[in-house]
Parts: sequence; structure tokens; C-alpha cells
Amino acid sequence: MNKKPKLYLETSIVSYLKSHPSRDIVILAHQEITRRWWNNCLTNYDVFISEVVLEEARQGNAEAAKERLAVLAKFPGLSITKDVEHLAAICMRELTIPAKAARDALHIALASVHDMDYLLSWNCKHIANGFIRRRIREVNTREGYSIPTICTPEELLDED
Repeated sequence: MNKKPKLYLETSIVSYLKSHPSRDIVILAHQEITRRWWNNCLTNYDVFISEVVLEEARQGNAEAAKERLAVLAKFPGLSITKDVEHLAAICMRELTIPAKAARDALHIALASVHDMDYLLSWNCKHIANGFIRRRIREVNTREGYSIPTICTPEELLDED
């Protein structure tokens, strides 16, 4: 029996999944790709979230937050350990993540410390970004942590 890959689901995924169709064509495409991935590929993975994901999902419109939280309720959470906090602090400093985006460093650290195979995100500014991925690889190798494959749902679409 093959073991499913472990996937850490960052908040932008559920936000795109549950949001109203955007007028921005790029965001609209991301929403549609997210829905396709969710409907066709989600079951290929053991999916994990964290309290950070839940905190972010609670923000904004109360009804939309309720929908996001309902979708997330079935996934187990990863804990924020001292190792996670330590790696997040290093990521903040070495990846030059601004203080207002500290949760992005926590997402990276959670996926790394908990040995996730994938970190799925539409956050292409501080997470799913080629320059950031390169630096994460360098930091995690030096610090002795695993290196999750950081990607968007589009990269994991498994459609024939």
C-alpha cells in the first residue's frame, strides 16, 4: 500500500476555493484552478493545516470565514514547536520577510519542521516564489530540516 504524500495547505488555497469569482482575470484563473485541484486531486494527499491557517481563515467577512473554517475542520493541525519558531525567525531574517508577513515564515517553518512533502500556496510573494524557494533550500539544508516542494495547485493538477 502506497503512502500518500503529506501536504501542508496554506490559507490562500482555501481563500481562493471559497471566495466569490474575482473580476481580476488572473485571480479568477487561480480560483478555478484551485477548485479543479480540490475536486480532482485533494484525495491524493494527506492534508495538514495549522493554527496559523485557522487564524488567517477567521479574518474578514464573518460568513466567508465560517465557510473557510468549515472546509478546514476535517484536516489535522501541525503544532507550533520551539523548532518551528526558531526556523520561522531564521526565515524572517534570511528570506527578508517583512514583519507584517510573519505568518508566511511560520507556514514555511511548519511545513519544513513537520517534514511535509508539499507546501501548497498561492502566496507568490513570500512563499511560492522562485527566489524564496532557493533561499529556503539553502536555509533548511544548513539548519538540517526537510525541504518541502513549494508549489501552487496548478503545479499539482493531475488531470488527463
